Amino acid sequence: MEYRTAKRMESLPFSGIRAVMEKATKMQQAGEKVIHLEIGRPDFDTPEKIKEAAFKSLKAGHVFYTSNYGIPAFREEIARWETEHHGVKYEAEEVLVTVGVGEATYASMAAFLQEGDEVLVPNPVWLNYIHVPSSLGATPITYSLKEENDYQIDFDELESKLSDRTKMIVVVNPSNPTGGVFSFETLERLSRIAIEHDLLVVADEIYSQLVYDGTKHVSIASLPGMKERTITLGGFSKAYSMTGWRLGYMCAPKEIIQACVRVHQYTITCASSFVQEAAITALRDCADDVESMRQEYQRRKDYMVKALNEIEGISCNNPQGAFYIFVNIKQLGMTSMEMAEYLLEHAKVALVPGSAFGTEGEGYLRISYACSYEELQEACGRIEKAVAELKKK
Repeated sequence: MEYRTAKRMESLPFSGIRAVMEKATKMQQAGEKVIHLEIGRPDFDTPEKIKEAAFKSLKAGHVFYTSNYGIPAFREEIARWETEHHGVKYEAEEVLVTVGVGEATYASMAAFLQEGDEVLVPNPVWLNYIHVPSSLGATPITYSLKEENDYQIDFDELESKLSDRTKMIVVVNPSNPTGGVFSFETLERLSRIAIEHDLLVVADEIYSQLVYDGTKHVSIASLPGMKERTITLGGFSKAYSMTGWRLGYMCAPKEIIQACVRVHQYTITCASSFVQEAAITALRDCADDVESMRQEYQRRKDYMVKALNEIEGISCNNPQGAFYIFVNIKQLGMTSMEMAEYLLEHAKVALVPGSAFGTEGEGYLRISYACSYEELQEACGRIEKAVAELKKK
């Protein structure tokens, strides 16, 4: 039998991040010591209180389906947390529990984008925001985030890309892959554009608790006139180190949630019951754990920014959020893919080529500093040696 994939699959490449990870893992299995800086996965264990809450839920027999929307008490807790931390007043009925931000991304776009619609998407960006709308028959139109602008929006460029087909704007704040955080002024101007052109905003804020150097994260939904047109996405993978638990959520007006749940119920049904109950504990009782991890990320970031900028031939800005550094390698005369392969082979350090995140990522490598301080020190030493050898050629 001949198997023919759907035509839409032509627009869905394999993840560039996972491709690097697979190659690095094979090298490791062959006995080579590879330092993994390619994956956005915290190296911390999930806080013990969260694990205990999950175990308690399992022992109590809470192993059945929940409402499609999520456990009521959990939705109430998410609404409370968002209201307290982001200054947006939500009710439980304005919350949908999802299986990670990945599913929330798909549901928010599948519910509202039609064939022929356009969606404005950052460049560079986590590529789900490019490929999900493409798979739905919509067209992603990218707006550039450049290092020389500290990864703020160039509004002349963005406004030139608006059309009568534009339906949605994606905001990833803090940014994956740059670590950039949008200023209040950037968000305020973006909100005016969204209101003027009657656009939906999908705001990915999963890294909102991981900001540094006194930076304040502002949720775009908190600005005047924005709650009613914003789908805010959040989750537990990053700040709570719960990547394998696969839990996220979206907050939006009830009418938007009701549209998204129809996608959710036919793809996922519901998130795991005991995971939802454990996450109630995360939101209520684990602020100190999150702050402890954030402080360690701050320490790692400070070291990496200094160490990388001391290596001749590469440079980086000082990112204010997430746990990524976008390293400029343009002086070295290699594409980002070539440089990532060179460092993996010669330095045994796994990094992601910036081109995996869009055209504006070319000339950069993404480093995740979500690994130990000692590994970061060794990685910088290896990178410095490999770059020095490259410059001699």
